[in-house]
Amino acid sequence: MRILITGGFGFVGGRLAVHLVQAGHQIVLGSRKAIIPPDWLPYAEVAQMEWEDGYALECICRGVDVVIHAAGMNAQECATDPLAALAFNGVATARLVEAAIRAGVLRFIYISTAHVYASPLEGSITEETCPRNLHPYATSHLAGEQAVLHASQREQMHGIVVRLSNAFGAPMHKAVNCWMLLVNDLCRQAVQTHKLVLQTSGLQHRDFVRLSAVCHVTEYLTVGNIETIQTGIVNVGAGSSQSVFAMTKLIQQRCVKVLGFEPVLQRVQSGADERHSTLTYRTNNLTALGINFNGLDNSAEIDTLLRFCQSTFPPIKSPDA
Repeated sequence: MRILITGGFGFVGGRLAVHLVQAGHQIVLGSRKAIIPPDWLPYAEVAQMEWEDGYALECICRGVDVVIHAAGMNAQECATDPLAALAFNGVATARLVEAAIRAGVLRFIYISTAHVYASPLEGSITEETCPRNLHPYATSHLAGEQAVLHASQREQMHGIVVRLSNAFGAPMHKAVNCWMLLVNDLCRQAVQTHKLVLQTSGLQHRDFVRLSAVCHVTEYLTVGNIETIQTGIVNVGAGSSQSVFAMTKLIQQRCVKVLGFEPVLQRVQSGADERHSTLTYRTNNLTALGINFNGLDNSAEIDTLLRFCQSTFPPIKSPDA
């Protein structure tokens, strides 16, 4: 199967590309800048994306069976420039959808975000929960989602929206901008400073999902029978949350196993009246498809991420050293 992955040099896109090549698929990496295959995926095709040119996008989509649209502006970029966020996450997605339809693409998977629902995420969230987050990151992704779902409703292609929770894991190369993600940042901290510093008490809950699980789920959505998904929306997460402190403790334990030392854990002490709501990010549509995985078995992904950080980031010497 020939699969176009936009944002193919990015955090999610890069890992998806390698996973799908290993599964035997032909991959086209879509990128705004790159024009040659990367050394970590030398046999892939590379297509330079002209996001404002519908005809150029159609040409790239010709001969493609599935588009996985993983390109997008992150939350910080969206907050800084809301108009650009809507232009890219929303309008450019709609333009790619129309180009894919004209090119005869059969399936279109849009990597969106769980944060369309609310900020912070709390309580029980399903695919039926009404999105209420008004941050430009959320609203621009919702605009992109609507373009995909509308095309699917018109039966012009099979559109799937993946609302991804807090994914973590090693990127395919060091230039990927993924170090604002909590788990990734903590692993880099551990390697560079031998410390794990939290700016909060860590009692807040999040749904952490390892990138290896995201790849397996997306592969199924790419090639499997997904006719039973009624809304076209699929929550992808661990399905059960844990506190930030619990995740940090796990990273501390894996450092002992992988790196041979225990980083010092520093956090803000919680007050007597501090309360945090629990979170259950339900993956009902995955369950209906028969897709189940141990969402909290995160040790192997953290180990790989720690090794990546060790090989990529030099230690930072303390001023007192």
